[in-house]
Amino acid sequence: MSRITAVLGPTNTGKTHYAIERMLAYRSGVIGLPLRLLAREVYDRIVKARGAGVVALVTGEERIVPPRAQYWVATTEAMPEIGAEFVAIDEIQLCADPQRGHVFTERLLHARGSHETLLLGSDTMRPAIAALVPGVQFMRRERFSTLSWAGSKKISRMPARSAIVGFSVDDVYAIAELLRRQKGGAAVVMGALSPRTRNAQVEMYQSGEVDHLVATDAIGMGLNLDIRHVAFSSTEKFDGRRMRPLFPHEMGQIAGRAGRHTEPGTFGVTGEAAPLDEGLIAAIENHRFAPISRLVWRNSALEFGTMDRLVGSLEAASDSEWLMRGREADDLSALKTLRDMPEIRDRVTTPSDVRLLWDVCRIPDFRSISPAEHTSLLLRIFNFLQEGGIPNDWLARAIERIDRTHGDIDALSKRLAFIRTWTYVAQRSGWVNDETYWREATRTVEDRLSDALHAALTQRFVDRRTSVLMRRLKQKETLVAEVNDKGEVSVEGEFAGRLEGFRFRADTTQNPDEARMLNRAAYEALRPEFHLRADRFYNAPDTELDFTEQGGLMWGNAAIGKLVKGSEPMKPGIEAFVDEEAGADIAEKVKRRLQHFIDRKTATLFEPLLAMSRDEALTGLARGFAFRLVENLGIIRREEVANEVKELDQDARGLLRKHGVRFGQFTIFLPAVLKPAPTRLRLVLSGLWDGLDEFPESPPPGLVTIPNLPDVPVRTYTLSGYRPAGDRAIRIDMLERLADMLRTQDTRAGFEANADMLSITGMTLEQFANLMEGLGYAAEKGERAKTRAEPAPAAVETPAAVDHDHPLTEEESVLAAETRAQWEAEQAEKRKAEVEAEAASESAEAVDAEAVAETTPEMEVFYTFRWAPRPRNPRPQGADRRPRQDRGAAPQQVRAPRADGEGQGERPRGKKPQGEFKGKPKGGKPQRRDDRNDRAKSFSARPPRAEKPIDPDNPFAALAALIKKD
Repeated sequence: MSRITAVLGPTNTGKTHYAIERMLAYRSGVIGLPLRLLAREVYDRIVKARGAGVVALVTGEERIVPPRAQYWVATTEAMPEIGAEFVAIDEIQLCADPQRGHVFTERLLHARGSHETLLLGSDTMRPAIAALVPGVQFMRRERFSTLSWAGSKKISRMPARSAIVGFSVDDVYAIAELLRRQKGGAAVVMGALSPRTRNAQVEMYQSGEVDHLVATDAIGMGLNLDIRHVAFSSTEKFDGRRMRPLFPHEMGQIAGRAGRHTEPGTFGVTGEAAPLDEGLIAAIENHRFAPISRLVWRNSALEFGTMDRLVGSLEAASDSEWLMRGREADDLSALKTLRDMPEIRDRVTTPSDVRLLWDVCRIPDFRSISPAEHTSLLLRIFNFLQEGGIPNDWLARAIERIDRTHGDIDALSKRLAFIRTWTYVAQRSGWVNDETYWREATRTVEDRLSDALHAALTQRFVDRRTSVLMRRLKQKETLVAEVNDKGEVSVEGEFAGRLEGFRFRADTTQNPDEARMLNRAAYEALRPEFHLRADRFYNAPDTELDFTEQGGLMWGNAAIGKLVKGSEPMKPGIEAFVDEEAGADIAEKVKRRLQHFIDRKTATLFEPLLAMSRDEALTGLARGFAFRLVENLGIIRREEVANEVKELDQDARGLLRKHGVRFGQFTIFLPAVLKPAPTRLRLVLSGLWDGLDEFPESPPPGLVTIPNLPDVPVRTYTLSGYRPAGDRAIRIDMLERLADMLRTQDTRAGFEANADMLSITGMTLEQFANLMEGLGYAAEKGERAKTRAEPAPAAVETPAAVDHDHPLTEEESVLAAETRAQWEAEQAEKRKAEVEAEAASESAEAVDAEAVAETTPEMEVFYTFRWAPRPRNPRPQGADRRPRQDRGAAPQQVRAPRADGEGQGERPRGKKPQGEFKGKPKGGKPQRRDDRNDRAKSFSARPPRAEKPIDPDNPFAALAALIKKD
């Protein structure tokens, strides 16, 4: 005869463990558990003890049944009726649950093992079991440890190994987020989680990766966890219909999870929960609660003749005073809704149709969207089943829409709820065509979503680096830091921040408390890395270092320091970027290496300037002028040093030219320092010396002209190697080449721009006119008939063919100009004759056609340029209004001053050269003619200056000697 035993008592008494031992003592057994999560835990324990070949797992959404199954682990609703020797039902006090109580009551009344039956639960069930189960024996198991009240605690002061209980998803997430910020994170356990997600979260807590657990009241259903303290964040819950206070026995069930085996546990409240009264505290500590007086019951003897008879049998009342009908369950509500649909009444005509409809109505509403949505799904499934089964393509599309692992926690949780519906459907025999395939497919999708949900929960509610570092620091263990090639710092395998050069940048995602702790751990672990990196940096070649246009100093992609103002423009100082925690010796080593780098860089790029500053042969005015050049980093506008230039004799200029100094018409400069690299460094050094907050950037290399912006100072253009003129600024070396071309032109009578002038500046004619106006010329615009260009004779060398590296002498320039003028006159006469002949031909053709077509010649725009400088400052009435000798681009006579300065202020005012080359060449030689009487004369009130000796190195020295001889 079967023995029935009720094993009752508080939590932490080992009742489930006792039931497993009793079941394994028989050849077969079935154990019913309240949660799918707990069923999976028990299944794993029995498999470990007896092997997977003899253990079956059956839940609403999972079915693992080996051929030789002896022991069956199931949820209470899915317990099979197989006539096993042993049957156990856990958490039997759930017979009083309004939603699921009728299932547990049914098992209490009818589930029996052939040899032994165990009813496991709370002492509150003793009177009901005694009244409803004849011949039952009672066994009380006492708690292994004590449970005591700990009062109210803030979450920030919650001790380690604590579980905080919330009664809504929002509460659980909010508490977990707070614990992440203050304690490093928390594991999350809810009844809606899949077993895979729940096990991963529990393992994270059990392994000590996090010290806190946030859970719903599902934690009270037999989950065996290492918990020392349980805190209630609320004492009310929503039971599916309304908010109600927690029953004392419910609170005792949850609080009893504190304390493992013989280790004492505590319970309390936190957050907005009010402290418990003394009587309730005593009841929980002693596990003394009022007995349950009514069990929820529903008739199990169902009639499937018609839908109405089925509904009537489900709503039948019990004749026992211990049994009462509970609230209307979801399956009965769905049945009533479908019964009232005309299409269902037409299709459900036989008892088998009624039974099938009832099986469909028992599909749980995992999605919890709305009753109407759930009923619509049930209707569609029922229609498919009546037609032979759910179509594969329809089911595949439904699962495919769910099989997505991206999204936040809410999205993944909804997809998990949806896949649970299809997992349940796939477990029903005969509902799908290939049961094995669809069971595996739905489980695979559920596993993927479960893993994604676990990852999302961990990412949101667990700061791994903080929890790991806090644990290691508490244990005072040596921390291991690693720095990869991207500079990412990992401490104990957790990302802590980045090491940028010699500065550690902690990850900014943590709160200030976490940041302080993380910095302390990271610096402690990075101490050896700082020394290794300093040695590697000190021995690195200069090619790995560079400076930025704002004065920063870089080692690869890392900022190591910056330049600061030094004692001289070309001797900047260094400020190294090194954390104080790295040590003063590291900072000094980095600073010394950076100083070596910038000193060598300056010496290389400004070698001509430094060599000139060290030349002891430069004395007097030449040495003073060299100092001005060094002070201005190799470039000075001529008008700024006009007086000093006039005072330099030819010997002094010769000494300066030996160092590469060029005395241009507009700028005094060293061509070697105009290259892009020196220009870039020059702008940085000048910005430091001038104390600028932001340094100007160097223009892109290779540009002849750049825009002349009104907000940019003229000094910036000069340091960049450009001179503003009009709307553009032109590179100073190209401007000097243009000035050489302009000297061959008649600047008083006027001249036009030739192709060489436009080519050297890279401008259109209109842009060139604007440039010339900026240089002091008047540009007169005109139009004329366009003529076809003729190829130039090969024998005549035009100015475009002149080698600018070897400029023409003055005699050669005049001769070339006169020769070109003669050739252009001949070409003009030739074109005129051709035009006349062409006009006559066109006239004849027009007469023959009896129509005279008057053609308008194509017009072209040209500019005539004349020297017309504007005075810089207004002069008083009657003062000398002549332009200054050291200003502008053109001379007082027809010829412009020479580029080396000899033509500016070096001969008495009004004195002209001995002669000029004029007229056409005859016999291959130009005819000399003195035209002094044909030219305008100039006069001066000052006495004429004494002529300075001619520099023998001057390229015009030979020409000057020839003129003097003639």
